[in-house]
Amino acid sequence: MALIQCQFYSEVLNLSTSMTVILPQQTTTQIGMQNKAVKDKHQTLYLLHGLSDDDTIWTRRTALERYVAPLGLAVVMPQVHHSFYTDMKYGNKYWTFLTEELPALARSFFPLSDAREDNFVAGLSMGGYGAFKWALNRPDQISAAASLSGALDIVHIMKNSDLEGVIRLAFGDENVSGTEHDLFSLIEKAGTNEQKPLLYQSCGTEDFLYEDNICFKEHCEKTNYDLTTDFGPGEHEWGYWDKSIQDVLSWLPLKK
Repeated sequence: MALIQCQFYSEVLNLSTSMTVILPQQTTTQIGMQNKAVKDKHQTLYLLHGLSDDDTIWTRRTALERYVAPLGLAVVMPQVHHSFYTDMKYGNKYWTFLTEELPALARSFFPLSDAREDNFVAGLSMGGYGAFKWALNRPDQISAAASLSGALDIVHIMKNSDLEGVIRLAFGDENVSGTEHDLFSLIEKAGTNEQKPLLYQSCGTEDFLYEDNICFKEHCEKTNYDLTTDFGPGEHEWGYWDKSIQDVLSWLPLKK
């Protein structure tokens, strides 16, 4: 595998930013690793960070590089700060950056496939929200999405969170219920989409976001949206996410 720390300029954000990228590499003599690569352009997982982290966190807190090595899967991890993956009310246009500029730039730098069936997104906490938001708003781009301990009920979070300053920077005073920010509303509308992304949801039973995750699961059941779920012991911490990301990688519809 190649691990690349990529600094680049974003026209959308009007600033220099970064992404961490893992690229497949075929090797035969690397001790303790089973690497796989393909001649075609790579399937890609966009892996999103949480509120307190950055684009380097998945490689610092998990063995992600080792997990993806035998899969032939590229991983792109962008930096989005406290944006909640939105075009912020008081800040930069991170939604436009994520869904439009980032994939185009990444594909111009690296041999990544632009086919819908080759593109996936996952994330933890704020990133779990961002992953489902991307997949449900742009099913033409993303074929599968996974949320780990996701902040999925943004309407409830806005009313009850102690992160008032962060929330207001992202959403302002807008009532987001029923909008493109509201995953519950997006699930209801998804039935009209010709392309429905596969969804995977996991959350620990001791996680402070567990009840919100159960509400999302029940909402999917009411709307007949197929959802793969994994609820078991765990808190909002990296031991849980290190295990969960391995489960996500096993679940993804990767080419053999």
